[in-house]
Amino acid sequence: MSTVASGHERIDQRSLAMHRAIAEKLRARPELLQIARDNIERWYPCAGGTQPYLDEWRRMLDFPLEELISLFLQDNQRMTALRQASPFAGVLEPKERWIIYDRFAPALGRAASDA
Repeated sequence: MSTVASGHERIDQRSLAMHRAIAEKLRARPELLQIARDNIERWYPCAGGTQPYLDEWRRMLDFPLEELISLFLQDNQRMTALRQASPFAGVLEPKERWIIYDRFAPALGRAASDA
């Protein structure tokens, strides 16, 4: 019998999956890091409470690519929180994002049909 992740756990797992896909794209096209840098600069003036997260991302974006990827793929509380304010919006194409969203959509009605 498998356990179903809570809503928050599912969102956190989906975010980690999105960042795994982002990592693949960044390895193939490191110039996409500029999207994250541009997002931070654009968001920063009205960041409010997320400003410390953007500061941390800005610092991490200066790391060598593999070190950055290793950090943002860590499955720990700190990185889970940072991924909630990820500056990588726009790196994945909509179709790539929706494939991941579909994988983490709640399985409505599956339990009843599996019985």
